[in-house]
Amino acid sequence: MNSYSPEKDELLKRLRRIEGQVAGISRMVADDRYCIDVLTQVAAATSALQSVSLKLLDAHMAGCVVEAAKRGGPEADAKIKEASDAIARLVRS
Repeated sequence: MNSYSPEKDELLKRLRRIEGQVAGISRMVADDRYCIDVLTQVAAATSALQSVSLKLLDAHMAGCVVEAAKRGGPEADAKIKEASDAIARLVRS
């Protein structure tokens, strides 16, 4: 079981909404809409994806990382490094 399983339906709902936003952006470009309007929608979709990323990261930290830390050993170290690397990727994006 993934640590985000209890929130799976909410995450899927958010992702479907983001899919709709991205499709709308494609239509805006196809329709030669004003650049700033397109950029505004890109920023909104980016923000929505970041929100999903943070929800997934919170779930991972609260579930997988905490459980591995309780057990200790190399698995705990690996989970903490994995989470740290994921945070670094999110910060860079």
